[in-house]
Amino acid sequence: MSRLEDIRQRRSELLARAAVERERLWAQLAAWERPVAMLDRGVRAVRRLRAHPEWAFAAACILVLLRPRGALLWARRGFAAWRLWRWASLRVRNAAGSLPR
Repeated sequence: MSRLEDIRQRRSELLARAAVERERLWAQLAAWERPVAMLDRGVRAVRRLRAHPEWAFAAACILVLLRPRGALLWARRGFAAWRLWRWASLRVRNAAGSLPR
């Protein structure tokens, strides 16, 4: 075989191997399609609420009117979640600030 034929043979082998690896990768990524789609919807919902905070306020008002005890329970949970978030973010920020640069 000539040098050019060796290169062509090697190229076809590499292309076939790349195709097989591509198929394996797509099969592995397919398992993540639904979770990523759900996460994407959640991010869109949060962005929408940030753009229109009056919707969240209206929902809170309706919840208070319809179920005052439930609203109080959710307010406590929300406050606890907010405090936990603040605590964790301060700890992460402090830990990141103490890292050597």
